[in-house]
Amino acid sequence: MPKFKDSASQFVSWIRQAAPYFHAFRDRTFVIAFGGEILEGGIAEERAQALAHDLNLLESLGIRLVLVHGARPQIDAEMHRRALTPRFHKGLRVTDGEALECVKSAMGVARIDLEALLSQGLPNTPMAGGHMRVTGGNFITGKPVGVVEGVDYLFTGAVRKVNAAEITADLDQENVVLITPIGASPSGEIFNLAWEEVAEAVAVALKADKLIYLLDAAGVMDAAGELLPALTVEEVEALNSAGVAQAPEVTRVLPGALRACRDGVGRLHFLDRNSDGAMLMELFTRTGVGTVVTRSPLARIREATVEDVGGVLALIAPLEADGTLVKRGRERLEMEITRFSLLEHDGVVVGCAALYPYSDHKAAELACLAVMSDYRRAGYGELLLNHMEARARAAKLKQLFVLTTRTAHWFVERGFREAGVDALPQEKREMYNLQRRSKVLVRPVGRK
Repeated sequence: MPKFKDSASQFVSWIRQAAPYFHAFRDRTFVIAFGGEILEGGIAEERAQALAHDLNLLESLGIRLVLVHGARPQIDAEMHRRALTPRFHKGLRVTDGEALECVKSAMGVARIDLEALLSQGLPNTPMAGGHMRVTGGNFITGKPVGVVEGVDYLFTGAVRKVNAAEITADLDQENVVLITPIGASPSGEIFNLAWEEVAEAVAVALKADKLIYLLDAAGVMDAAGELLPALTVEEVEALNSAGVAQAPEVTRVLPGALRACRDGVGRLHFLDRNSDGAMLMELFTRTGVGTVVTRSPLARIREATVEDVGGVLALIAPLEADGTLVKRGRERLEMEITRFSLLEHDGVVVGCAALYPYSDHKAAELACLAVMSDYRRAGYGELLLNHMEARARAAKLKQLFVLTTRTAHWFVERGFREAGVDALPQEKREMYNLQRRSKVLVRPVGRK
């Protein structure tokens, strides 16, 4: 029974945390792009089933879905079956007449397989009772790539135009739009397109809220090979300039993805296609599991208003309960709320801090520094500390001090030194709680 209660409690907690995202994503347009690797047999077949289940869930929540698929491995397999050798130049397939027949065959099979996956509705499955209407059409007008560095790409094409109005009309009818990366020209020729380019062009044409890539890596990595959960376009470009290596598919999609973000797409998400449920974890949890890229930083600091009192109380309640912070009642907090600064991550308040100046002593108390547990490794505590120090500097104060019982080491690591109670301003000394026995730590403003 205790184990059941624990799992039930976790489930309820997750649903409540996810609820704001349900509301935020309804009627939003997501372009989800993936290569043909997700449709290969064996384990990939299980991944494809799981993807279909997750897409069905997103559609049931009122999210407008546009799916862009590739078929590179299927094309290579078809060429091998016909004893043809694939040709590539600078990572792009050279499509002659025989290769084009393989492209049309492989793309057709991949699309039919996807439509079958998305049409499931067996009892006792996540898609039971659901019905996804999948549509497609000649939404993409293609043009030839032409001759590049002396290489004629023949029937390899680029996107000339996206018929965004027709895609939007299908989405308005609550259909899921499935786009195969083949484009016809006004003269009736067929061109083989790169699914990465199609995804970029479609997302930009629709001004999509999200462009989500399912790739061969967990996301964008730093020089040490560690996942970077959130970046701006400029930060990704800095990584590229520094020569930080990425997984092959990530390297291939990044240039177009960054262009899409600069051209109006709300956010980019890079996720591991081999991780079951990665898209749900990315979209419906606070921390996500992949990399999200935005034009501007997700985290921002603002000054608190009286409307924030409830949010601050909820944030600091766990730390008050374990004795890390001194308890503050709602009435006191309402009176002091203008002393607080709040840190938001993606519109959610995840941290706070307060500054209580003692102007006669050119000092200020840094109090109630708190960050939600899920975000403590993101450096948000340091962001808040730096912001509060900037406030103290603007007020021409010379010293910060904190009183703490549980977090002295954190402050010491950031340049604070332990001092006696005598170091406090007279008014603060008179309020010092001898039973709590808080440590007094001080640091000059502007120095670490």
